[in-house]
Amino acid sequence: MDLLIDLRHAVGATLRARIENALRDAIRSGLLAPGTRLPPSRALCAQLGVSRGVVVDAYAQLIAEGYVLARQGAGTIVAASGDRGTPSSASAAAAVAPAIRHDLSPFVPALAAFPRGAWRAALNRALRTAPDERLGLPGAAGVPELRAALAGYLARSRGVRGGADQVIVCNGLRQGLGLLWSALAADGAQRVAVEEPGWRGIAQTAVDAGLRVVPVPVDEHGLVVAQLDSAASVDAVAVAPAHQYPSGAVMPPARRAALLSWAQERGALVVEDDYDAEYRYDREPIGSIQGLAPQQVVYGGSASKSLAPGMRLAWLVVPAQLVEPMTALQARRGGMPAALDQLALADLIERGELDRHLRRQRRRYRRQRDALLGALAARLPEAEVRGAAAGLFVVLHLPEAVGEEAVVRHARALGVALEGGGGMEPSVVVGYANLPEAAIAPVVEALAACVRAA
Repeated sequence: MDLLIDLRHAVGATLRARIENALRDAIRSGLLAPGTRLPPSRALCAQLGVSRGVVVDAYAQLIAEGYVLARQGAGTIVAASGDRGTPSSASAAAAVAPAIRHDLSPFVPALAAFPRGAWRAALNRALRTAPDERLGLPGAAGVPELRAALAGYLARSRGVRGGADQVIVCNGLRQGLGLLWSALAADGAQRVAVEEPGWRGIAQTAVDAGLRVVPVPVDEHGLVVAQLDSAASVDAVAVAPAHQYPSGAVMPPARRAALLSWAQERGALVVEDDYDAEYRYDREPIGSIQGLAPQQVVYGGSASKSLAPGMRLAWLVVPAQLVEPMTALQARRGGMPAALDQLALADLIERGELDRHLRRQRRRYRRQRDALLGALAARLPEAEVRGAAAGLFVVLHLPEAVGEEAVVRHARALGVALEGGGGMEPSVVVGYANLPEAAIAPVVEALAACVRAA
C-alpha cells in the first residue's frame, strides 16, 4: 500500500526523526485515521529509499508513544488513543451534537430491505451476458436495454406513453432536471412555476440552470392551477400530482384536466415528479398526467424510493423534441450512471423482480404506517394526520399554538431527525419507511413529548 510522506519538509536532524515527525503529524492532524494500516517496514523503506532499520526504529518509537499499534497478523495500525492535537471547532461541535438514533426522512425507503440477492444475481447476469461494447462509455441517454425495459414498465404500471427513444436515464433526478432546465433555458425559457411548499430540489436545479422560479401555492388538492394565471408568465410548471410533498395531497381528475388545459393554451411544459407513486394503501392506483398529454408533459421517476437512493438511477420520459438537446448536454457534461448498473436494473424489471420487491414493500410499509397511525392516535391525538393513503410519510398538523421549528429542534435534541412542513400551517413530516416497526411507539412517544415541550 502507498503512503505519502514528504521527508523534504519534515522536521528533524536525522532521517529517523523526520519519518517519526511526518507520521506523528499525519496522525495528529487526522490524515491517518485510527485503524489505518501503515505499510510494512520493507515496503516503506523501499519507497523512501532508506535502510529498513531506520523505518523499524521510527515505528518502534511511535509504538512506544502510543500513536500506533503492532498486531500479530494485522501489521502496524494507527491507534485510537494518543495525542491528536486540538480538535477543530467543527469536530468539537460534532462531538457535542446529539447522535441521531431515528431518522424520519420522508425520502428514504427501508434500506435494510434492499433486495441484495436479486441485485447481485442481476449484476452477475449482466457481467456474463453483456457484449463487450457495453463496457465502454454508456450512451448519453442510457443503455438500450434499460430504456426499453423502462418504457414497457412505465407504460403498464403508470400509464406513461412514449417509446424507448424518449427515455433518458440519468444519475439521480436532480441531474436529470438540471439537463431539462438547461435545455429549456437554451431554447429561450426564463421562468418555471413550482409548488410552494414543495421539494426543494426542483427549485434549486431550476435556479442553477439560470431560470427564475415562480412559487405557486398548494392546497388539499395539490397545486392551485387557478393561481397560475396570476403568476408571471412561465414556460414550465413542475408538479407532484400523485402524492405532493410535503402536503401528501393527490391532484384530482378535474384539476389535472385544468392544468393540462392551461399548459396547452399557454404552450407551457408540465414536469411531473412521480417520486413515490409505487406505494398506495387505501386508494386505487392513479395514472400519470403524462399519459394524458405525452407531448405536453415530461415524466420523471427514479429508483430512490423503489430500491435505494444510493443507486443514483433515475429517468425522464420527454417529448421527442427534447431528446436531442438533452442527450447532447448529457454527453458534454458526463456523469451517466454505470452501464452495468443500468443493465442490472433492466434485468430486474424484465424478470419481474422489481414488481415482486414492490409488492413485498407495500405490505411492509402498510404495516408500519398502520402502527404509526395507531401510536399517533393513542399518544398524540391533538395532532391531525394527513397524506397517509400513499407514499412513505405522513403529515402531522400540529395544534395552532405549537411552532414546528421548536418541535423539530426538541426532536433533534432527543436524537430524532424530522422535517418541518415548510410553510404550511404548523406541521412536521414523519417518514416511516426506514423506521423499524419496534421503534415506532417510542419515537411517537418522543414526538408527543416534543409537541408538549414546544
